[in-house]
Amino acid sequence: MLPSLLIKGGRVLSPEDGLDGVMDLLVEDGKIQEIAPHIAASADQGIEAQGQVVSPGFVDVHVHLREPGGEISETLESGLHAAVAGGFTSVCPMPNTRPVNDNPELTRHLIERAKSLELARVFPIAAVTLGSEGKTLADFRALVAAGAVGFSDDGKPVRTALLMKEALEKARELRVPVIDHCEEPELSAGGVINEGEASKLLGLRGIPNSSEDRCIERDVEMAEATGGHLHIAHLSTAGAIATVRDAKRRGIRVTCEVTPHHFTLTDEAVAQYGTNAKMNPPLRSARDLKAVLTAIQDGAVDAIATDHAPHAPELKAKPMPQAPFGVTGLETSFALAMKQLVYSDRISLGRLILLLSSDPARLINQPLGRIQAGGAADLTVFDPDLEWTYLAKEGFSKSRNSPFDGWKFHGAVTATIVAGRIVYRRK
Repeated sequence: MLPSLLIKGGRVLSPEDGLDGVMDLLVEDGKIQEIAPHIAASADQGIEAQGQVVSPGFVDVHVHLREPGGEISETLESGLHAAVAGGFTSVCPMPNTRPVNDNPELTRHLIERAKSLELARVFPIAAVTLGSEGKTLADFRALVAAGAVGFSDDGKPVRTALLMKEALEKARELRVPVIDHCEEPELSAGGVINEGEASKLLGLRGIPNSSEDRCIERDVEMAEATGGHLHIAHLSTAGAIATVRDAKRRGIRVTCEVTPHHFTLTDEAVAQYGTNAKMNPPLRSARDLKAVLTAIQDGAVDAIATDHAPHAPELKAKPMPQAPFGVTGLETSFALAMKQLVYSDRISLGRLILLLSSDPARLINQPLGRIQAGGAADLTVFDPDLEWTYLAKEGFSKSRNSPFDGWKFHGAVTATIVAGRIVYRRK
């Protein structure tokens, strides 16, 4: 029997459930027992949440936890500590580990290992193709039975239109999404940062918008032909956004996510932050950033995802062309969203909570991201007024590759609860 928990006096905000008001919340045996203006019951543990917000637990559909094979940069334990510190109660690790997660045994291992750590829930994304080599489809049915909630060859696109068509057909039968890292390899080959003025000034080979745009056009065509659920990872260009918006208008099953770094920084940041601003897709132009923000505002975007991609300092210390792509994101995502979206009056706090909780939970077909009696007690408590400074060296991730090191923020997670357990308390 898990300890009971009483959260007192917080603003309970769950737009999906029509909740917005100062209330108490009682948790027993990992489930929400009662939500009411005043609960007189006693509990084993308590959180005084006056002046704070109690929201559904955040769900991140795109993370890289590096285990197995990349423990120099992150382990499941360190990554999940970073997740709960960022308010995430569930995360979806991508399969580009060593070995690639293309088999039921590794999928089950990740889930069981996460359960033993008692931090965030883990819902693995499995590889579309064996070894993510773009040749033979993995056994989708066996992987879903083992606990996979979607399929991706993330880090590279699904290699051909035919493979994408076959993957979408199989995934449709199993009611799971195919998640694509959209990139045309021939167009982006050797590219380091976005193709534009910044790449010219720095003398670096650029990755053009057309690399992402052409791949998304292909994928949308296959989604229309099959009726399968296509989810576009880390959307970054104005053209790609236009394609997704048009596909949705035509009733094609296409969803998408954007990352905080793509709605915060442009490619000009590379000159200041070096390899810590190198990611794939790259930071784009001011025009693209504006398009991403508009898509968040008008509902074209379905989720905010971190694309948390930790790399050990010695790897990011390599020259720009050789350094790996990726930035950490689990511990800064919420604060950046508050800064760029809520406090900039682009979206409401309620809309942000939807993008971080119930909407991503829906993408992976999980009954999470809700606050309702009888439902899972996965909750994020945050102080929207707390001012703090992010220092990468003090973070929970093993890696420090963040362009936001030293940034000052307004709004911080103070407690994270998973299945009724307090797994993080801000000191």
